[in-house]
Amino acid sequence: MKRFERLGRIRRLDPVADAVEIYRLSAAFEFPWDYTRALELALYRTYAVPSIGRLLAETAELTGRAQKRYDDTVLLLDTVVEHGFAADEGRAAIRRINQMHRSYDIGDDDMRYVLSTFVVMPRRWIDTYGWRRLSQHEIVATAEYYRTLGRHMGIPGIPRTYEEFEALLDAYERDRFDWDEQARRVSDATLDLMASWYPRLLGPVLRTATLALLDEPLLRAFRYPSPGAATTALVRRAVRARGRFVRLLPPRRRPHFARQNWEVKGYPAGYRVADLGTRPVPGLRGCPVRHLDSSAADVVE
Repeated sequence: MKRFERLGRIRRLDPVADAVEIYRLSAAFEFPWDYTRALELALYRTYAVPSIGRLLAETAELTGRAQKRYDDTVLLLDTVVEHGFAADEGRAAIRRINQMHRSYDIGDDDMRYVLSTFVVMPRRWIDTYGWRRLSQHEIVATAEYYRTLGRHMGIPGIPRTYEEFEALLDAYERDRFDWDEQARRVSDATLDLMASWYPRLLGPVLRTATLALLDEPLLRAFRYPSPGAATTALVRRAVRARGRFVRLLPPRRRPHFARQNWEVKGYPAGYRVADLGTRPVPGLRGCPVRHLDSSAADVVE
């Protein structure tokens, strides 16, 4: 297979009717590392909206159980990507997501904003750091994929196009990003989690590198000092260089799903979709993802 052969396949598909397949090809074959980083950043930037950051601080999901919350979020979203919306696995994952959200008082505006970060941030990240830019087919398919996810989650007023998602995100952040002490605690816990994936001596360097990848509105909202122009330029050049190197490699022949990422550490014995998002139970051993929970709340159709 040649480097751009899969892109040709993507362009032969319908970006709306085949949105799930296009998104899977893009996320699991073309840009698995980039999608992981972009979706991490997407979720992270939502903490700068005080209503979201405070809620996460009050639940202690990201301050007391950061690794589990990270794992559960990745695995639930990944299950839908891997299996699709119609498969039992995908439906079970969405039921679990809906169950989790019903436990909290989350406004529709915040839900639409979070959904918009999943659509917009991967394009912005990949167009900046990926081995190629996203095609128009991939952009349209991504918006349609998350429109479908949003409908299954019962979110009203979902934007119709990528451009509408982008306009929503930019306006929401301009109006809502603000300092909040509890949100800063969530941000610090997330940076600490990311640093914990590497040798301890690298912690300060990794924290600085992560801050160098954040935009100014995020840095201001969390009141982080700027890493400086030289450091920011160096880090961003290094990530772009990675993309140029990947471009020279042969294309991926097997899919890489987020559940295969080494950052997911909480379920070495496997897991059940029904157990994701719950508080850890001492001594519980997981089982493969194909074990589903039919008693969970019905998915929104």
